[in-house]
Amino acid sequence: MLVNMNDVLLPAKNGRYGIGFFNAVNVEMARAVIETAEEMNAPVMVGTAEVLLSSMELERVAEYLIPMAKKASVPVCIHYDHGLTFERCMEALKLGFTSIMYDCSTLPYEENVADVADMVKICHAMGVTVEGELGHVGDTEGAGKLTKPEDYYTDPGQAIDYVNRTGIDALAIAVGNAHGDYKFTPKLDHDRIQTIANKTGIPLVLHGGSGLSDDDFRTAISNGICKINIFTDIDKAGKAGIEKGIAAGARSMFSLIPYEIEAMKEVVREKLTLFESRR
Repeated sequence: MLVNMNDVLLPAKNGRYGIGFFNAVNVEMARAVIETAEEMNAPVMVGTAEVLLSSMELERVAEYLIPMAKKASVPVCIHYDHGLTFERCMEALKLGFTSIMYDCSTLPYEENVADVADMVKICHAMGVTVEGELGHVGDTEGAGKLTKPEDYYTDPGQAIDYVNRTGIDALAIAVGNAHGDYKFTPKLDHDRIQTIANKTGIPLVLHGGSGLSDDDFRTAISNGICKINIFTDIDKAGKAGIEKGIAAGARSMFSLIPYEIEAMKEVVREKLTLFESRR
């Protein structure tokens, strides 16, 4: 069933478990996520991000994700992640996405507040939930890599003001996490997570979940993280599945698809089990 973010995150917050958000830039990824969630009777979030639209345009993503969510036997929230421009967020809204992340984290604080608050007013009028980001989660490499990530950690005191003034439904925080493949073991600031959760009272979001340890996930969830973003792990698994199929003698895309989906389903299965998402 198609739901918004509050429908899955608020029960997770109350029940102290996590909800996986998986980017799905093709139908095979979407099948791996939603079919596994149904098999496990687990709510899930699935969608895409603005930086991924070069591989599959937003309209095409909506064409397969939204019907699949509506037919699913479990709650499925279709989320537009890291929306960087107002125009693209509005496009996702018009296409039927039920949740929007408007990422204004690189803007000056007051601009971040004002722009996200405006987005919240529009989305809430349509029953769509909004995620904001305070602090800034960088990348593990490339142009988005931060020289000193700790300079961009979310300030707990500022988080209260941000939540109150924007009216967001969930807050993405920077606590030592990063997007992409970790080159070394990350050190999450779990005390900061707990403090922000206690002060804001809303579901918190952990970006850059691929590569974190099981203990990090469990501790983060117990301290207030409700949504965990996963992409790199299933992306790499899909590639590994295709390679396994080729090694097994498959020589067409048709014959490689089952290998690709099963490899990604295994990752989704592991994450949903670890997050204790099963209903």
